[in-house]
Amino acid sequence: MLLTDEQGLLLTQPIDTKIFVQGKAGTGKTTAGVHWLQKLLKSGVPPHQILVFTPQRSLAQPYLDCMHDEGGFAHSVITTMTLGGLARRMVDLFWPLISEEAGFAHPNQPPHFLTLESGQYYMAHVVRPLIENEGYFESLTIHRNRIYAQILDNLNKAAIVGFPCEEIGPRLKSAWIGGIEQFNIYDDVQRCADHFRQFCLEHNLLDFSLQVEVFLQRLWPLRLCREHLIQSYRHLIADNIEEDTPVTHDVLRDWLPEFESALLIADEEAGFRSFLGADVISAFSLGSTCETRLWFKQNLVNEPAIAQLKTGVQSVISQLQSRNEEEIESPTPALREALGLPGEPIKLFPSMVKWVTQNVAELIESGVPPAEIVLLAPYMPDVLRFALGDGLDALGIPHQSHRPSRALRDEPATQTLLSLATIAYPGWSMPAQPVNLALALSQAIEGLDLVRAQLLVNLVFEPGNDGIMLKPFEAIPNEIKDRITYSVGERYNRLRQWLLEVAGAEGNQNLDFFLSRLFGEVLSQPGFGFHDDLERANTVSTLIESVQKFRWAVGQQLPGEDFDPGKEYLQMVQDGVIAAQYLRTWEERSPDAVFMAPAYTFLISNQPVDVQFWLDIGSPSWYQRLHQPLTHPSVLSRHWTAGDVWDADDELAAAHETLRRLSIGLLNRCRKKVYIGMSTLDIRGYENRGLLIRIINEAWRRSLKEGA
Repeated sequence: MLLTDEQGLLLTQPIDTKIFVQGKAGTGKTTAGVHWLQKLLKSGVPPHQILVFTPQRSLAQPYLDCMHDEGGFAHSVITTMTLGGLARRMVDLFWPLISEEAGFAHPNQPPHFLTLESGQYYMAHVVRPLIENEGYFESLTIHRNRIYAQILDNLNKAAIVGFPCEEIGPRLKSAWIGGIEQFNIYDDVQRCADHFRQFCLEHNLLDFSLQVEVFLQRLWPLRLCREHLIQSYRHLIADNIEEDTPVTHDVLRDWLPEFESALLIADEEAGFRSFLGADVISAFSLGSTCETRLWFKQNLVNEPAIAQLKTGVQSVISQLQSRNEEEIESPTPALREALGLPGEPIKLFPSMVKWVTQNVAELIESGVPPAEIVLLAPYMPDVLRFALGDGLDALGIPHQSHRPSRALRDEPATQTLLSLATIAYPGWSMPAQPVNLALALSQAIEGLDLVRAQLLVNLVFEPGNDGIMLKPFEAIPNEIKDRITYSVGERYNRLRQWLLEVAGAEGNQNLDFFLSRLFGEVLSQPGFGFHDDLERANTVSTLIESVQKFRWAVGQQLPGEDFDPGKEYLQMVQDGVIAAQYLRTWEERSPDAVFMAPAYTFLISNQPVDVQFWLDIGSPSWYQRLHQPLTHPSVLSRHWTAGDVWDADDELAAAHETLRRLSIGLLNRCRKKVYIGMSTLDIRGYENRGLLIRIINEAWRRSLKEGA
């Protein structure tokens, strides 16, 4: 492929140098990084000596794809790594050297690394008694799983920012200017964090925060660890470093002199993962450690109209932020070509959804590939996700959605399998609710709708029975059999008989084994709901892997006569603890489907498209941060000054900066057009008056002024 002059300039640099490349999204930096990798390989560098470092694994995919294309180098592969992956590898490798010094109670026993979900389970195990018996967080009304998640988030922030976890509460309290009851909440947060950390040390458990702390405090200063890494990796490519954490940048700063070559790549106008600890300032400070610094300025994505829309939005937001607009030119009338607006005001939210799906259909009919269209909202609630999916299905348009924060329990396939598990394991004393069982049967049995499923459940479900809780199809009246149909009844009996055999003969088998057999032997077979359904199969695979990892992490640590990891897992899912996220959700993005996702999810995927739909732009969720009463990403950042207080002005400034990064980030990844989905009333019936609507309107007004 043809390279730009800027990309070509990078490839003229000698490979024994350190290079820092920066530029806005869409200027070809990652593409240049892939070509740099190819240059290293063609110059004779063994692939196993090359380390590709990214803030999350999915961002390393272009480099892995390059290796797949370079068949001649198949004898070895490059290493892709994140900070968490590096910490875990080193802790696992050097555990005997540092386990006792790090304070673990059983240094001669192996460590147990926790996933996101098993970490939340152990947090619940520690914190639940404090809530129920000692009145912790009694003034809060949020769901408990959010309490567990926010305490873990605080511990992670302490680790990735680089301050002691004992300072979490004091830092939060020092910035608070409200009522004194919040001080008590922050004290509870600190005590819970301390209890959890002590519990982990007593049981050789390492959540993400403890993995990072042990690596940074015990292993990174250790010469033996450094020598191992130096000998293993001689060449570095670090991409999207602006989305990485301060301690990651500290490690890279120390490590850079040891590499024979290094290429650091940073996006300007980014830092979308700031709520996860991303530090743009720290990232760009690495530029001074490199011998060569290159700027990529030629945008390879935006067509002229989108470039003008970006100029207009930047100008309006800069004025809101009281910045000097002299360096930002006024938008031209071409801006209006980049915007797709309703012909007349839309009042109701369902009407907006209909307008969106109709425009998607027209675009596809005009020749736009479905994969070049994305539907974006600040969040993707179930109501919006269902409404969009239903509308696209009615028009015969393939679509795919991705929502990382979606709880595993919210997936219909998950609800089906776990509801059936409660039938097969009557000893758990966790009987399925009739409405959940009806939903499960309607999903599991082909041809059974929810109304007839509920009718069937009302006649066959016996929650008081000591054995299996379902009667055979023959036990119901003949007139009901005719209504349900005998073909459905035959499938129901097959499912019931299978569950009866499992409950009678193998009721004590592990839950992940049971789920695997249930899917493979019954639900995936012809006549059942999961047959030839790849999306449901993917959900089932994720669920089974999640159960398995939970059993490995938890079952060995809390053994006892009455302890059953399967029962504990089911309870955890019912409590709303989310499952760990898996890379395949990115890898399997369909090349022939419209993509629906939260805006930040799309940004982190780092893939430009032709057309974007911004939905519900009147919502303040485009710029307001989530209500998190137990944490605060800005106060727990490295750049927060101790003693400062977080007030309304700080909140407003943060909202403006969030909106600037989000809107410009999206536009940097759009080639041709943005459709603005807006309605007078939002999904709950409230009037839409969000800031993003005003910005779009003002940018449009300025373009009209320029055209006059």
